[in-house]
This record gives sequence, structure tokens and C-alpha cells, in this order.
Amino acid sequence: MSLFNPVPDAVDELICSSRGCRSDAMWGLLWNNPKLHTPQRRKVWLACDEHREHLSQFLGTRGFLQDVVPAAELDPVPPS
Repeated sequence: MSLFNPVPDAVDELICSSRGCRSDAMWGLLWNNPKLHTPQRRKVWLACDEHREHLSQFLGTRGFLQDVVPAAELDPVPPS
């Protein structure tokens, strides 16, 4: 991993991260809090179509949102 090729955290279930929502996630919102995370780290919030904009605005307002990608492009958590 390098600064020029950040890798998102692996995801478990593709379920929307919005509170109370259990819809299938269609989007991965890649974010980073520079006060807590190294520059190459990309945390992932998942979003359904309905909550994508709201969650993106929440992260974007704080300067955390780095990218939005289709959830199908995210790596799954390896089986244990």
C-alpha cells in the first residue's frame, strides 16, 4: 500500500451503513479522517441508493470523503 494507491478496508456484508437501514448497499463511500488515520487508509461506509447522497454529504462536509465506488468493486473480508 502506498500514498499513490490507497486500498479500502475489506467489507463484510453489503448492507447500508445508514442508521436503521437494512437495504442492500450499492455504493462504497471511501473516507479518511486525517487526524486519526494514515493518508493511505480508506475506511468504508456502505450506502443504498436512497442514502448515498446523505452519507456523502455528511462525510464531505467534514472533509473526510475521498471517493465513491460501486459496492461490487470492494474486497470482501476473507473467510476465517
